[in-house]
Amino acid sequence: MPRVVACRRRGLLLVGLALGVGLLTWFLLSSRSVATSTPEVAAFLQQHWRVPIPLQGPPPAAFSPLEASLQPRDCGVCHPQQYQDWQSSLHSQSMSPGVYGQLLAMEATDPATYTLCSTCHAPLSEQLPFLEEAGTYRPNAAFDPQLQQQGLVCAACHVRSHRRFGPPRRTDLPPLPPEASLPHGGFVAHVAFERSEFCRSCHQFEPGDFALNGKLIENTYEEWRQSPYARQGVQCQHCHMPERRHLWRGIHDPQMVKQALTVAVTLNAAAYQPGDRLQAVITVTNSGAGHFLPTYVTPKIFVFASLLDARGEVLEGSTQQAVIGREVTLDLSQELYDTRIPPKQSRAFTYEHPVPPEAARLQVRLVVHPDHFYERFFTAMLEDGSEGPGRAYLEEALRRTQRSSFVVFDQTFPLR
Repeated sequence: MPRVVACRRRGLLLVGLALGVGLLTWFLLSSRSVATSTPEVAAFLQQHWRVPIPLQGPPPAAFSPLEASLQPRDCGVCHPQQYQDWQSSLHSQSMSPGVYGQLLAMEATDPATYTLCSTCHAPLSEQLPFLEEAGTYRPNAAFDPQLQQQGLVCAACHVRSHRRFGPPRRTDLPPLPPEASLPHGGFVAHVAFERSEFCRSCHQFEPGDFALNGKLIENTYEEWRQSPYARQGVQCQHCHMPERRHLWRGIHDPQMVKQALTVAVTLNAAAYQPGDRLQAVITVTNSGAGHFLPTYVTPKIFVFASLLDARGEVLEGSTQQAVIGREVTLDLSQELYDTRIPPKQSRAFTYEHPVPPEAARLQVRLVVHPDHFYERFFTAMLEDGSEGPGRAYLEEALRRTQRSSFVVFDQTFPLR
């Protein structure tokens, strides 16, 4: 088993042996451009998403300790709903055991890749144990381990040099009095926070970045940009941050997945006799996701069809399976298949099986494995035995991936 190192920076899975981490790290860090629809948004995001996000520096003298804090819980004092939403989101878990376990393994030997992974998982300089200076890495006196463990914190999107940034004030709110004295001096409003381009830097590779079979490993923003949703002005925030909620629900959330797909099952007869050949067409439509379903190489959606007897037991040998997803090898050297469904398109699967006398119903189930790739990946790392000081974290990561699957569709159809 080759030694592999995974890092989801903009969805990337870095593979040391196969790709050459040093060269790839340099290329990605030096080519993080921003493609946007307006020069104003482009200029703002180019500045806003310099990574790692520079140190905030000393706070203004008039700031209270609460105003100067970068801790999410302190933001929650005045923004309780946003803080509560963030706590329930995957953004708050972006420094997960799987990520942190790998970072521990590379901290002493590969600070460049460590920094690269942190670009999206914990992007503040205050979340890094070291900082790059003139090609070398030095200890970071401002490093906050507690802040690092909280992953993509509020300040990562909203604070630069202690100035607060956010979307324009909601039009349904009453105007602020001119003499109002606001905490932390108020905020700088910008429309970029309401545009899909804001999400792009962590959810899209550049044209020259790593690809398999001619397709970028991370292509979520472009999938959206080429979809009907972009043409209709539907932004990422409309689905993933409804009413400006800081939820970011996605493939790990059953309700979100149910809203993204539609399933239709068509049988070739209204009733069957023993010996007849049943044929069922299972059509899955990406009716609600503004990107491929699923996006990334990590999740899979499994389609199962089985014959059941009168007691609801599966008849042996009757189960057939299809997969919706993009399968790649663990070392990212090959794409084995890609059955993902683009926005507003469908994919049909045909189930065929003779009807035995005991068959009473056809069962169709869709099971989502959000972490399918990672389950295989963490298993391989632990079996390889070269994970170093992060083993306990990787073991916990594997347990989490093994618990993350769920059913989004389960329906039976009578055969007689």
